Amino acid sequence: MIDFSSEIKYKTARSGGKGGQNVNKVETMVEARWNIIDSRLFPDEAKAKLFESLANHINGEGILVVKSSESRSQLENKEIVTKKILQIVHKCLVPKKKRVATKPSKATVEKRLDHKKQQAERKQSRKKDWE
Repeated sequence: MIDFSSEIKYKTARSGGKGGQNVNKVETMVEARWNIIDSRLFPDEAKAKLFESLANHINGEGILVVKSSESRSQLENKEIVTKKILQIVHKCLVPKKKRVATKPSKATVEKRLDHKKQQAERKQSRKKDWE
């Protein structure tokens, strides 16, 4: 996995919620911004894949934005945001495994056919003989 944390820019703001006396003074919310287009660490194919799968998180300028105000500490929020953004990108770039097609087992097929016969017999027994 490529560590692109050097390319991430951070911005702070006042976060909502509990805070007591410092609620309107301390900027604890952290917003991480990573410009995917200007990144030199990823090839164009990887960037295209990121744009495709992270379309809801990327703004019009090609910047991936992730926010965190979980903690009262700005430093903790910065660490949380960095982990989140690294995980999101890593998850998108890991190739998905293809599903291997399997046949149903003999026991399963047999069970299904037995149930089908029972249903048919049950319905047949309800039928009136019109002759």
